[in-house]
Amino acid sequence: MSPPVDASIAATADRRKRFLLLAGLWVAIAGVLIALRSVVMPFAGAALIAYLVQPLVARLTQRKVAGRALPRWTALLLIYAGFFLGVYLFFVALVPQLYRELARVSREAAAFANTLTPEHVQELAQHGETWLADHGIPVALSNRALEGEDGPGGAGHFSLALDLEKLLGDTVARGSSLVKENLGDIVNVSRRIVTSVLASVFMLFFILMVAAFFSIDAQAIRRYFGTLVPPELLPDARLLVDRIDRSLSGVVRGQLTICMVNGGLTFVGLLLFGVKFAFLLATVATFLSLIPIFGTILSSVPIVLIALADGFQKGVAILLWIVGIHALEAYFLNPKIMGEAARIHPVIVAFSLIAGEQLYGLMGALFAVPSAAILVACFDYARIKAQPPVVESLPPSPVVEKSSTAA
Repeated sequence: MSPPVDASIAATADRRKRFLLLAGLWVAIAGVLIALRSVVMPFAGAALIAYLVQPLVARLTQRKVAGRALPRWTALLLIYAGFFLGVYLFFVALVPQLYRELARVSREAAAFANTLTPEHVQELAQHGETWLADHGIPVALSNRALEGEDGPGGAGHFSLALDLEKLLGDTVARGSSLVKENLGDIVNVSRRIVTSVLASVFMLFFILMVAAFFSIDAQAIRRYFGTLVPPELLPDARLLVDRIDRSLSGVVRGQLTICMVNGGLTFVGLLLFGVKFAFLLATVATFLSLIPIFGTILSSVPIVLIALADGFQKGVAILLWIVGIHALEAYFLNPKIMGEAARIHPVIVAFSLIAGEQLYGLMGALFAVPSAAILVACFDYARIKAQPPVVESLPPSPVVEKSSTAA
């Protein structure tokens, strides 16, 4: 009886040894990624691009040309060609419109700054005081109110006071000094701009190249990481990867689809209500929608403020339109496009966005929600696996019932 027991002990020891070795390899990979976290972002972006184009690559490789399946590298070249064609069309057709609206914004901002004479500021302050007082908000803004000359009882009936003229003057002075400092160092500023543009172009091509490598060798990479998992855990690992894929595909691909829908509906609303700079504001709203919650708030503020400048009713109308868009997103688009598997609680989304921004800035905020989706999927899978198995109560057998009755 001893040889089988010794063999069992040896097999258990060998299994434990292999498990520890593989666990050590995973710890080493995690340690390298943490130590080199400053250079991880480009490769994370490349992996994300490869993941995004994977369904399109799979669909193209199923096509047959002259009786042969399309190679993956050919499918990727076609996708990249379509991408650069879209970028070219964007610059040719849309960038001039963006430039015209930006120039218009600059002209109107300069014209508005020129109208900020002391008399005009006082007039604006008195109008603001009247509007706030009508809505039950006692705030002193004009010099007359601050000096106690506004209405019976003077400034005593105001609970808050704000010197609007001084605030605007200080803001304009700071802006002017900042412009003068930058214009005085225009050579260095131009050099930094050109360097940043060239670095961004180089980084874009580098990320696309690495994404192509990831996509072409996707099967080999998947098999290699499969060798880092103990054979007895491979079924669980495949289930976990499938769970992550469902969650991540909803968050990433679904969020891109929702961004386009949000941008299109925002543009329609801006045109419908006659808000200025419609194309520029809709473009900003589209790109900021990539960042859930905070991106929506940031893109909505300038839209509402510009609409309020044309009238209170227009501002309220466009605000209701934006609220309607996001209600449509929350109650219809998210369940239909992302599905239940990709739903993440808003508290986790907010926490991941703040953590990503603190660690990696804007790029960290962009990658925060996909990373949170992966972590949540892993956590939920581990939580489900840790639950005790549910033993279903089976109905009593008819044979047993008959025998007990006969007894």
